[in-house]
Amino acid sequence: MTALFQGQFKHLHLFALDPYDLALSKLSRNIAVDREDVEYLAKTIPLDPQVLRQRYSDELRPIVIGDLRVHDQTLDMWIEAYFPS
Repeated sequence: MTALFQGQFKHLHLFALDPYDLALSKLSRNIAVDREDVEYLAKTIPLDPQVLRQRYSDELRPIVIGDLRVHDQTLDMWIEAYFPS
């Protein structure tokens, strides 16, 4: 998480997801708008597919509820589609 407007407000603290966390937050639902968002992040940030995979493996995969294969396949599909080699 990235702090926004640090020190600007006395009692309000604002945080935003970093681009990798934002992309991974869309993995479970994976509807068209989520895929469009990940594609946009991949192109404009640009995201590094190795970092995205590592963050998934280290941070998200251990806490996934449900079929891990579905999430693994979705990430593989994203990397193939949005990060041409």
